[in-house]
Amino acid sequence: MARNLSGASLIVIASLILPSQSLAQENQSEGVSEKRLQSIVITATKRDESAQDVPIAVNAIGAEDLDQLNVSVFTDYLTQLPGVTAGGGGGPGQSTIYIRGVASTTPATTTAGVAGLSPNVAFYLDEQPLAQPGRNLDVYAADLERIEVLSGPQGTLFGASSQAGTVRLITNKPNLDEFQANVRFGTAFTESGDPSHNLEAMINVPVTSNFAVRGVMYTDSQGGYIDNVPGSITAEDSARFRAEGTMRDNGVAVEPFRAGFQAGADLSNVDFKAANNQNLVEKNFNDTVYTGFRLSSVYQINDEWKLTTALAQQQLDTEGVFFSDPDLDDWEIQRYSEDDTKDSYTNVSWTLEGEVGGLEAVYTGAFTDRETDQTVDYTDYLFIGQYLPYYICDASVTYPGAGTDPSGTCYAPDQKVDISNKLKVQTHELRFNTPAEHRVRATFGGFYSDLELKEKNDFIYAGSTEVLGFDGVTKGFAPNYPLTNTEVTGEVGSASPGYYSDAGPFYAPTIFRNDILRTDKQMGLFGELAYDIVPEVFTLTVGARAYDIEVDFEGSANSSFFNLGSSTDAQRAGTNISAQFSGEGSSTVDKAATDGVIFKVTADWKPMDDVLLFATYSEGFRPGLLNRPGGASNAAGTYTVPFAVDTDDVQNYEIGWKTMLFDSSLRINGSAFMIEIENMQTTIFDPNITNLFFSDNAANAEIMGVEADFDWAPDAIDGLTISGAVSLLDTEVTEVLVPTDDVLVGSPLSFAPEFQGNLRARYEWDMGEYRAHIMPQIVHSGESYTDIIEINKIQLESWTTAALSAGIAKDNWRMEAYVDNLTNEAAQYSGNFTYDRSRVSLARPRTVGVRVGVDF
Repeated sequence: MARNLSGASLIVIASLILPSQSLAQENQSEGVSEKRLQSIVITATKRDESAQDVPIAVNAIGAEDLDQLNVSVFTDYLTQLPGVTAGGGGGPGQSTIYIRGVASTTPATTTAGVAGLSPNVAFYLDEQPLAQPGRNLDVYAADLERIEVLSGPQGTLFGASSQAGTVRLITNKPNLDEFQANVRFGTAFTESGDPSHNLEAMINVPVTSNFAVRGVMYTDSQGGYIDNVPGSITAEDSARFRAEGTMRDNGVAVEPFRAGFQAGADLSNVDFKAANNQNLVEKNFNDTVYTGFRLSSVYQINDEWKLTTALAQQQLDTEGVFFSDPDLDDWEIQRYSEDDTKDSYTNVSWTLEGEVGGLEAVYTGAFTDRETDQTVDYTDYLFIGQYLPYYICDASVTYPGAGTDPSGTCYAPDQKVDISNKLKVQTHELRFNTPAEHRVRATFGGFYSDLELKEKNDFIYAGSTEVLGFDGVTKGFAPNYPLTNTEVTGEVGSASPGYYSDAGPFYAPTIFRNDILRTDKQMGLFGELAYDIVPEVFTLTVGARAYDIEVDFEGSANSSFFNLGSSTDAQRAGTNISAQFSGEGSSTVDKAATDGVIFKVTADWKPMDDVLLFATYSEGFRPGLLNRPGGASNAAGTYTVPFAVDTDDVQNYEIGWKTMLFDSSLRINGSAFMIEIENMQTTIFDPNITNLFFSDNAANAEIMGVEADFDWAPDAIDGLTISGAVSLLDTEVTEVLVPTDDVLVGSPLSFAPEFQGNLRARYEWDMGEYRAHIMPQIVHSGESYTDIIEINKIQLESWTTAALSAGIAKDNWRMEAYVDNLTNEAAQYSGNFTYDRSRVSLARPRTVGVRVGVDF
């Protein structure tokens, strides 16, 4: 796309708004008064306001639309929102949200805790932010009031990680006025996949005139659709033996300085044992089960004060993986160790609302406890791990001595990672609003959050217990202990006292262990002031947020290097993170601490009823982080990994419009924007520098874009509603800040398709005593890339999917049949090239289902 999008955006704005104004006036003069489209009430500005009256680019999906679109999980609502994408593709609970193409690198789940970038899109469950590196909280969409997606920086009101936008899941609250209950259930059949079933039940009970409770429970079993097919592999494919010029799977050749340590060696005397997956071959091996409940209450203390509380729990269990190998057939992969995830969370929240001195006062707090236990097949690391053969091959293979050809045995390279991830988050916010009817209005308050993440990752190489040491007799590696536990090894090598979750020794085949305590403390003072320069016509809003953030790491990244053939742990390898970031070690860095102030200015103009125009300048930020391999340098000595990575900053320039025309039968909203990104954080894996993932502020970038959506209920056809949305993006790296050829000026940002769009039509009509409907839908996305690092990215192909649903309703029940992915498109939703192997997440194959809902 040529970089003249700002001119195109003006044409789009003119064509969408200007002709419609006179037509709207004409309809109004004819006295048409029926309101065909309704505006959703949202809280994007921390106040209850109509979405059409808020000068923010916000896409709100209400309860009715969520039901019609059959939205239940993370990927369901992302595909409905042009300009919103997901990176990583690891499956439920393992993706990262991106908005408007503000994306560089997605953390791998195996290193997300120790090396993952903080998300740049905030994810809220009601009032609590719950974003986590590499692991979105995949809240099942049961009994939701709406989903709000706020595009562009929202940091003045929503804080850190609202750099590119904010996604908010708003739950239904208890109703004091009436008893309510409903049941929804369904079943579906996926082409060449396993069947799926779901059940959801809700009850709302007004216990007294001022106290009510509401409960919802759900279970959703989603059948697998990816096949684990037969395969075998040996360590001969290791990057250690790879010659320069070898073409990687993504089409990028191996540079001379990245050639294998033993490239060109005579391997004829090496016995390479094969790993095969014959015991794991299975059709449709990626099953998913969501189970959970939410119980909430509201207590109307008096006319001015109200207390709302909620308790939610969810268990998410998955097997297999949710990506495929594009070198195999669609929906096929080869995995050599078991993959499974158990992800559970408990969320407790409370909100106290009332009035103090003429001000609306809101105190909201929440506590979330999340635990994830996961096993990941790590065999693909073979393709980038130069040192991996050292751990699974005899020493006579990897270090044969000068003038000697390698000989001996390399054992099967099937590896896995056992992950234990424990997250605790508490948040508190106190805010005040002046009366909405005042000419001068203010929202102001304070925010505090405390995040604690404990992550223990064991990298298990089964063959490591069989390899022969340098004496040709002794097998395996010495028992390994945390670098931070000196009770057994003493303060030898890099060992010194610090945090650990397990005293050791590690399970024998465990070659590496990351045992990390990551904390993130945030404090903020925020405020927005709106002044009606011309009441009900022209308003100026200014906002600011002062923030103070501290990110700290403790623990250790442990390695068995130097332990081959030994009986004691030398503690000479790995990183003692507690010592490195004590403020007194070699790095002199204690925490990734930052503070500052960000600003927002918005001018909005209502030239006539139901037309809102606005212009905004806004800023966003996200926390920095610490690098465990800080201080490592490349061979040329031109680059050193920083110990601490700074925040990256976003400046957003935006003009937008919101229109409700033809007596509310046509709604057209949109915006045109330019985003400047400074010091973009990027995660890099480059064995020429270090054999560990690290991050840096690698580049500056620029984004230009236009997004628009519409809803039309034509008067000429009763019961018909047509809706659509479009996103146009032009992204590019404008400056490279690190001495590398791996980031190129002019290259696009990741997960940023130049074009995305969707279109759907819903037609309802009376059929005797029934109300019938039919709804076709089409969604399209252009091609995109998975990273800004040339050696670590692949291209995702453009795709188009279609869906169709039809049903009937009568009184308190409804039934619907549907077909998702009507054309059975292998749509590439996401992907990665983390270990020099292309992995793409494909849409679920054609799925036919039926669902039923009953209200009581």
